[in-house]
This record gives sequence, structure tokens and C-alpha cells, in this order.
Amino acid sequence: MLRPLGLGDLLTGVPAIRGIRAAVPGHRLVLATTRALEPLAALIDAVDEVLPAVELEPLDWAGPPPELAVDLHGKGPASHVVVADLHPQRLLTFDSPGYPGPTWHPDEHEVHRWCRLVSEGLGVDCDPDALDLAVPDVEPPVRDVAVVHPGAAFPGRRWPAERFAAVARHLDAAGLEVVVTGGPAERELALAVATQAGLGPEAVLAGRTTSLELAAVVAAARVVVCGDTGVAHLATAYRRPSVVLFGPVSPALWGPPPRPQHVVRWHGDGTGDPWGTTLDPALARVTVAEVTEALDDLLART
Repeated sequence: MLRPLGLGDLLTGVPAIRGIRAAVPGHRLVLATTRALEPLAALIDAVDEVLPAVELEPLDWAGPPPELAVDLHGKGPASHVVVADLHPQRLLTFDSPGYPGPTWHPDEHEVHRWCRLVSEGLGVDCDPDALDLAVPDVEPPVRDVAVVHPGAAFPGRRWPAERFAAVARHLDAAGLEVVVTGGPAERELALAVATQAGLGPEAVLAGRTTSLELAAVVAAARVVVCGDTGVAHLATAYRRPSVVLFGPVSPALWGPPPRPQHVVRWHGDGTGDPWGTTLDPALARVTVAEVTEALDDLLART
């Protein structure tokens, strides 16, 4: 199974991976994903082995040709070649020149897309709500906190730091312990948010947690507020209350499932650039007031 992409990509692929397990219950399932995601990939109960991989590069596979290889990366054909080069007895991909398979629909939700590939290709039921992830066997540095995650892979999907700070300040005033999360490259951003919110540096977990510790923090969180990024999918995987802010990408394509504990805010039309270098206009239209109102309602209900 090939999926060497980002955190959100990995987590939206979990139902499809479970569907593959149901189709071949007696087989050893190997998931090829990035080395950075290897600890989290090991939390998927359907995976027996994680093979470190780099996007669109040949796999370092020393085993025999697999009985089945599934491209969970994209519509091909570049990623199809990666799995085809393993010479599997059976290859499952979306349809592209030289590779017959189910049709790729560009307007399909990411979770449903890969479930459909597995359902149509392997003839098994695939539950798109089977997104849960095992809780890491590590002690989180904090529990029962409000997680504010201001980072995102591209500026177009990054709500302004001062607005995240206003939200963090609101949560702090409501009596919640607030932490600001992120990766090592996002530590300066997290410190800026914490400073503007009147929080001490001890509230900044960005750059101080492993991927498993971050997952454990989210799993034990009171609430999560973030943009369209991997932490939103962690909140879904652990069914934690969350408010997720969308801009260039529609939540109909990447949003959480329709559960009462997940709230999205979006004012776009789906025509934005998800790789944009400046704040997307749709994301800019999301106000602090509507986010804090959503959080207050969510916390009252949950």
C-alpha cells in the first residue's frame, strides 16, 4: 500500500487501509509511507509493517513480489509506476493510460475516494467513518487542554497569528488551559501566538513534542482549533471536539465527517490555491468572533 504523503493524507487513508485488510485478512499488510510518519502509521491496527518511502521514488523493497499492490497515492500514472515496479500478482490503481481501474473523480472527498477504490477494486465494504487511530503508548505532557494549532503547510491555509492569539486569549479567559502546538519549524509562530495571547512560554509545545506525543496531547484534549492541516485529522481520529478553519480548499473535499463534535468554518467557493503564498481570501473572511462562538457552543455541548 503506497501513501508517502503528509499527516492528513495518511489519516484520510485509514478507512481504505482497513478495507484492504478486510479484503485480504490472512495477508501481511505493508504500508509504504514517509519515515516521519512511521510512528503514527504503526498506530493503524490494520498495518503489519511500515516501509519508509519517499514520494514518487522507487521503493526499497527486498521481499518477494507482493500478491497485491495498491496505489493510495494519486491518480497516476507516476505513482502507479512505483507500485507496478514491484511486479505484484495483482495491481489496484485508479484508471490512467496503461493502468485500468476505477475512475478518478476530482470533486470526491479524499476519504470516500480511497474507500471507493478499495470497494470497487476488491469487492469489499469500506466504511468511510472508520477513521479512528490507536492512542499512542506515551504519556502526553498535558491533558484536558485547549489545543491551538496555528501552523499549516502553506501560507494560503494559515489563518493570521493575531487571530489565533485572540482565540487563545478567549479560551484562557474561559478558564481552560491553552497550549500552542506545531512542529520545530513552527516554533516561532507558536511563540508569537502565545505572546500575543498573554500566555507564558510554557504553553508553547511547538518543537517540544514528538509526533506520538502530539497525537497523545490531541487524544486527551478538551478541544482543538486549527486550520486545514494534519492536526485537524488527528482530532477526527480521536473524536475530540474541534473547530477547523478552511480557506482555499472546500471541507467537502478534506473536512471532518459529519459528527456533532467537529465544526467547520468556511466562506469559500473552492477556487482558491491550496499552495498559495499569501492568505487565501476565503480564509481571511473567517472572523475571530465566529470561531469563539463556535468554540463556546461546542464546549457547552461536549
